[in-house]
Amino acid sequence: VSFSGASSACGSGLKTGKTYVAKRKGGGVMLRTKKGTLVAKCGALLSAAGGPTVNVIGTGIYRGALEVRSSSVPGTVNAINALDLEDYVRGVIAKESPASWPTEVLKAQAVVARSFAISTAVSGDGFDVYDDTRSQVYGGVGAETARTDQAVSATRLQVVLYQGRVAQTFFFSTSGGHTENNEFSSLGFGQPPVPYLRGVDDPYEADAGSPYAHWKRKFTFGRMNSALGGLVRGRLKNIVVSQRGTSPRIVRANLIGSRGTTSVTGPQLRDALRLPDTWAFFKKK
Repeated sequence: VSFSGASSACGSGLKTGKTYVAKRKGGGVMLRTKKGTLVAKCGALLSAAGGPTVNVIGTGIYRGALEVRSSSVPGTVNAINALDLEDYVRGVIAKESPASWPTEVLKAQAVVARSFAISTAVSGDGFDVYDDTRSQVYGGVGAETARTDQAVSATRLQVVLYQGRVAQTFFFSTSGGHTENNEFSSLGFGQPPVPYLRGVDDPYEADAGSPYAHWKRKFTFGRMNSALGGLVRGRLKNIVVSQRGTSPRIVRANLIGSRGTTSVTGPQLRDALRLPDTWAFFKKK
């Protein structure tokens, strides 16, 4: 990991604006200058802070501190941006909602992003959330705009609560016209129902212009057999949906094969066939 902008790291004074390199050495992290001169042996954690921002070379500029930790994967490190929640939200909004959208939309996105970050920690290898769609997209200083910063300031520390606890505020670009109960969706398939994560009608989907509101995929039986792999017993003869959710997304389906029937979940079927969603119907021609 190459970075600049910090004034201190693991007990060593750094020159702001100079480039430094953090690399894994055994179970710890070594800090060197760009030319390779050893600056410090940092143990399992290098924390670089002190400057107003830290520039991670090739990635972006970030507020707060840069933490470089030994990863659970041998020979690798994790570069983690440790920062205040409000500064984190500043780096999220424009990555998830265009900064040109109405002010009230951006304020809603700020509240949702803040709530999601608090309620959906991934317990990662030294970090709480990913910086991509596995959590929510975060771009650091490069994602900040005057309009989105205003939305963060106007909603400072505001979150969505359910019975006194911060709610998991999942959001998305396309609903297909109806959301789904959490226990029937990729949000938590097979998990206990969450009272506030119930499928509801989305009357605004038709006006959103999403390319995934309606979609088609064509398969030959040979291609479908290949995609479904070991899920099918023998050669595939038919797919029969046995249970749908409230949306109605596929919850379970039977794969009728020449040597028997296999029961699969909607997410299994979606992933195997690389479908945009579990809201699907199958028609033979």
